Amino acid sequence: MINSQHQRQMTTSTKPQEPILHHQTDLIYGLHDKPQLREALFAALQHLLAIFVAIITPPLIISNALSFDLHTTGFLVSMSLFVSGVATFIQCHRIGPIGTGLLCIQGTSFSFIGPIIGAGMLGMIGGKIDTELALAYIFTACMFASVVEMFVSRILKYTQKIITPLVSGIVVTLIGMSLIKAGINACGGGAAAEANGTFGSLMNLGLAALVLFAIIFFNRSSNKILRMSSIVLGLAIGCVVAYFLDMIPLDATQDYGGFNIPIPFKYGFRFDISAIISLGLVYLITAIEAYGDITANSLISGEPIQGRTFEKRAAGGILADGFNSMVAAIFNSFPNSIFAQNNGMIQLTGIASRYVGYYIAGALILLGLFPAVGIVFSLIPAPVLGGATLLMFGTVAAAGIKIIAATKINRKAVLVMAISFSLGLSVEMVPDILNQMPETIRNIFSSGITTGGLAAILTNSLIHIKD
Repeated sequence: MINSQHQRQMTTSTKPQEPILHHQTDLIYGLHDKPQLREALFAALQHLLAIFVAIITPPLIISNALSFDLHTTGFLVSMSLFVSGVATFIQCHRIGPIGTGLLCIQGTSFSFIGPIIGAGMLGMIGGKIDTELALAYIFTACMFASVVEMFVSRILKYTQKIITPLVSGIVVTLIGMSLIKAGINACGGGAAAEANGTFGSLMNLGLAALVLFAIIFFNRSSNKILRMSSIVLGLAIGCVVAYFLDMIPLDATQDYGGFNIPIPFKYGFRFDISAIISLGLVYLITAIEAYGDITANSLISGEPIQGRTFEKRAAGGILADGFNSMVAAIFNSFPNSIFAQNNGMIQLTGIASRYVGYYIAGALILLGLFPAVGIVFSLIPAPVLGGATLLMFGTVAAAGIKIIAATKINRKAVLVMAISFSLGLSVEMVPDILNQMPETIRNIFSSGITTGGLAAILTNSLIHIKD
């Protein structure tokens, strides 16, 4: 844990004249220490509990929104686990210039869900989503757009002048607000409930509410284990109740055996410039968020947060963020980002050793290779998932508001927020407003995240007011 009164110490680097900022810590194991096997496994298990649900939830939400079948959903969940393991290893080990070399965990990102669903809708044929076509559009766009984040890693100091905390806060808030729509849709029962006429039934809404209140109950606990496991426990309670309500079709699949073999480009290629632009903007914001997460991780780990060592580490981490998302698209998974919640886990365990990351990566890769893991979690009913994600998405929006609140709210900031939120939420609430636009324009600006995010960047750069 970090001493609240940070002390600045001048240390010697390869260039004696370069000052580097370090911090005193109460760590049991530092970055380069090798914990005993038992302690390493225990720390890795706690990290897994903190990230597991967050990794599998985005593919579940996307699959639910695009009405993918059970086997496709299970495969996407498995690939998300597999790629998160690969990405975590790259971040922790650092391969050449790629990676932080910190205990830095990566997983499937919530930030991309809205644009991904939009890209998947391009696979609509005759009023029905063609699964392979939708996924071809999604993964092609994710792969090409990832270049944005890799490019940002090379010009990091310049992008920070454009993507200010105000802009980041607006975009993060819009991500949360836009995703709430997907969360509440799942609470009502999702696409399956809409098809059979049970959408918004008392049973669906009651089950979602049960999960929501269970998570809140455990999250308020003073017991750290219960608090960290609140989402897992809430989902477990929801699934048990759903089973007795005959809402979990255990007979829907009989194939739980074998191995998932990661197949590059399984769904082929489908190029759409509007989908790439929409996702590219989110990659831009993700790069700046990753910088903050890497700074926090370095601070907690007692490593430099200034100087060339840190700059190299931050650039490598953001480069890995984009590179790992490209790898994810190649292996049929969704974009990855650094998980901030694991920084708190380092504080709780007192273990910052990057070697723990190897155990986490290995566990995620193994879990992703077994189809049973993906299939079991794809059986989670939409209302159960909705009850959990509704709270998660609200938390994302609240995090964005917190970022905004930490900035100076002057006349310019008010104008930037007013324009960005108005335009972003308008296309989410009244999507038909774009019906008369050319198809490319309609596809680009149909996402409130893209519309509001671009508005935030432009207005923040162009509006100048002397207070």
